[in-house]
Amino acid sequence: MTRLVLVVVLFSIVPVFCAEETKTNSAVDRPKALEESLGFMESKLARGLNDLMWFHRLQDVARIDKVRFIGPPNPGTNKPGGTNEVIISALTFFPKKTTRKIPLIVFAHGEIHGNVTTDEEPLIVRELIEQGYAVIAPDYRGSSGYGGDFWRQIDYGGLEVEDVFAARNWMVENHKEIDPKRVGVIGWSHGGSIALMNGFLHPDAYRAIYAGVPVTDLITRLKYRDSDYEKLFAAPYHIGKGVAEDAGEYRQRSPVTHAQKLKAPLLIHGNTSDEDVRVVEIEKMIDALRAAGKKFEYKIYTNAPGGHHFNRLDTKLARDSRNEIYTFLATHLKPPRPPRTPWQ
Repeated sequence: MTRLVLVVVLFSIVPVFCAEETKTNSAVDRPKALEESLGFMESKLARGLNDLMWFHRLQDVARIDKVRFIGPPNPGTNKPGGTNEVIISALTFFPKKTTRKIPLIVFAHGEIHGNVTTDEEPLIVRELIEQGYAVIAPDYRGSSGYGGDFWRQIDYGGLEVEDVFAARNWMVENHKEIDPKRVGVIGWSHGGSIALMNGFLHPDAYRAIYAGVPVTDLITRLKYRDSDYEKLFAAPYHIGKGVAEDAGEYRQRSPVTHAQKLKAPLLIHGNTSDEDVRVVEIEKMIDALRAAGKKFEYKIYTNAPGGHHFNRLDTKLARDSRNEIYTFLATHLKPPRPPRTPWQ
């Protein structure tokens, strides 16, 4: 559906929708509010179509469901005797045939304000399902496709981490076929950061952690990104301050600060040709883990084609790299059908 058609369709509902998403009476602000509301509506429509694509692409190998559960309340929202937990949506995947206790992978999607999309994740989820894992992929607070209020509840490096942990707990509590002692957490980019934070802040909950090209140090990252990137974090609905105003807050939300808390086996991948998460960030994480005396695994690829997405493509190098991931996970999580070498 084109943007023009959407504008026509939305004329009858925009006044109500705008009242919900943006509250303004200013004649100057109204066009901006209308465009913002339209953007959130488009995102909701795209989210619904994306869910259908998940079912279409993986129904041959998986039992798929869309579930909802609660994450912790946002700071300052609870009143005495009340509760304002945030409702979190997630996709769940189970192999069609399970005969015994199976391991679980918690998959944290990448991109700030992203969601669990069918752009690249289905390939990875399919490969995990074929090995016998159950998978849960949550759209933690701040994800797109659930309206402006949810989008503005983003809590980078904070409660979004707890939403992913809540996804892990929901699966363990509601599916007896999952072995709670064989749970791993994985993610790429921003999802890699969340995977690291989950492993560091909940060290007894996971048996394995994989972080692909992860964001690890916000202060370092902001030094090589443009000024608009820092403005995103400084927005009132976000961290609310710039680095110069509160560097400690940025450190607290960065995995590199929590390296000493690592307990579970960890594998990190980086790529020297990655212009999104530069290798300097990966090296910061490696140095922090070494300084803390931690045992872990890592590999920095040299100029791997594909840059930031190098091991999420349909190439031999990408398949070989994913085989490294799956072999690592299988060593610690013991799936029913571990990967072969090379991955096929």
